[in-house]
Amino acid sequence: MAEETETKVDRNARKTREGLVVSDKMDKTVVVSVEDRVKHPLYGKVLRRTSRLKAHDEQNDCGVGDRVLIMETRPLSATKRWRVVEILERAK
Repeated sequence: MAEETETKVDRNARKTREGLVVSDKMDKTVVVSVEDRVKHPLYGKVLRRTSRLKAHDEQNDCGVGDRVLIMETRPLSATKRWRVVEILERAK
């Protein structure tokens, strides 16, 4: 019984990312640009890498420019593997 609960806890540890909504033209889907700062292994310069992730937005609340928190989830479509957890900051 204890082994079952341990595996459930491990399975529910999901990745979360914070990013900026760059597109909200799709129905119930937003495109979120997530910035990652990586130090170059040889030269030491800090590089900014951005990735565009599609996230599920059930109520169509998000707008372009909003800062959102997204969480990894099961595949919802061919390209959508994230969902919007909360809107951290609305666009000005």
